[in-house]
Amino acid sequence: MGLYHLIYQSQSLVPFSRPELLALLRQCWTYNRLHHVTGVLLYTPDGRFLQVLEGEESVVTHLYYDRIVADPRHHQGEVLGEGPCQQRSFARWTMGFRTAQAHDLRELLADRPSTRPELLEMLLEFAAPGQRKDYL
Repeated sequence: MGLYHLIYQSQSLVPFSRPELLALLRQCWTYNRLHHVTGVLLYTPDGRFLQVLEGEESVVTHLYYDRIVADPRHHQGEVLGEGPCQQRSFARWTMGFRTAQAHDLRELLADRPSTRPELLEMLLEFAAPGQRKDYL
């Protein structure tokens, strides 16, 4: 099995409070560190998530399809892109995090690029402006 990434968005049933969001992030950091998963999580105050997961294919697909999809705290999950990749786009982040505004995500996805590399490029620039390197 090779390196793989998955990009998805979902909507929480109820917006997360700051303590709930911090608890979720701690859970992500712990799990991802143990399973060598990297990525970034964007969250809007109205409860929308956009996440990139990177790692071994079996680990990433198990994490998303068996754990995240089954999580009752959110719904309307949509995979925006998934597939093999040559290297990680968020290699330094066990789980990077950024709060975004709803209009930020709407703008990011309004003219959704037709390829995963283009979408990853946009997310990387949004999540880490000025720190982007040519990962793709």
